[in-house]
Amino acid sequence: MDTAWQRFKNNIPLRRFVVLLLVIACLYEMRAMMNTILLTFIFTYVIVHLIHLVQRYVPKMPTGVIVVVTYLIIIALLYFVITVYLPMLVGQISKMVKSVMAFYESNESLRLMSYATHYISKAELITQAKRAMTFAFHTVTNIGTLTVATFMSLILSFFYTIELEKMKEFSNLFVKSGYFKWLFEDLRYFGKKFTNTFGVVLEAQFFIAICNTALMMIGLAIMKMPQIIALGLMVFILSLVPVAGVIISLIPLSIIGYSVGGIRYVIYIFVMIMIIHAIEAYVLNPKFMASKTELPIFYTFLVLLVAEHFWGTWGLIVGVPIFTFLLDVLDIKSVKKKSKKEVIK
Repeated sequence: MDTAWQRFKNNIPLRRFVVLLLVIACLYEMRAMMNTILLTFIFTYVIVHLIHLVQRYVPKMPTGVIVVVTYLIIIALLYFVITVYLPMLVGQISKMVKSVMAFYESNESLRLMSYATHYISKAELITQAKRAMTFAFHTVTNIGTLTVATFMSLILSFFYTIELEKMKEFSNLFVKSGYFKWLFEDLRYFGKKFTNTFGVVLEAQFFIAICNTALMMIGLAIMKMPQIIALGLMVFILSLVPVAGVIISLIPLSIIGYSVGGIRYVIYIFVMIMIIHAIEAYVLNPKFMASKTELPIFYTFLVLLVAEHFWGTWGLIVGVPIFTFLLDVLDIKSVKKKSKKEVIK
């Protein structure tokens, strides 16, 4: 038995394959917490990357100062969104609701309803109304869940980065342990590889978000929309979510556009969003991802389609990193190594 166990530990490819299966199984069991896990990883990666970037130019800058200043900026942005942007959005929604109610009470709406019920049965209308209510309920629930996950992720990433050196020292104790040392070495091996691939894709998505925001702000400026800076900030944040982020921004932009120029502006914004979405999905996303990961555009686009089908929005975020990670682990294609300072250890 000891001989078989020793052979297993010495067989590095088999050992790492088993460890990878264990990691996948653990993540599957923790799938209910996947929002928190992925958001914590993203926030931590960005902050650690920022720490090393600042310390490259200001070597004596303490890590704690950088982290505290960064999170104060994040809190200030959240305060701006809650106190300035949300009231503006609520005001636009109330105006839109009043307009809909006024239309509903008009004679024109009665003629439209009678015309619709002539061709559509009441049972079908009730079914569609139930589906719409269910969709709205699930949307509100998902937004609430994502909000809680985001705040928890910010708190976890703050505690990780504020004690970055202590976290590294404590984590290294597992690798130096006498028991299951090989397990923690393999976990560190996979962690470094995934961090490297995920960082490459995150940089690509950042450039895509900049392009989306620039195109959107140009269109909004032509339409003479109010609060272009605030709207641009919202589009940039949502654009960090691949493909789906641009579509999500359609809802608040349409509400504000309706209050400014009526249904005509809503149509303009819808067309503009669809054009930008097409540019992102068929040009920017495959091109930037392909250039950063050095994958052919066909494979990059195919991975995005398959990942979105199985994992939804998160598939668009982690699909390419996971595919590139597997290529690296299977020794099919290695990813360009980042410097040690840019990798979360």
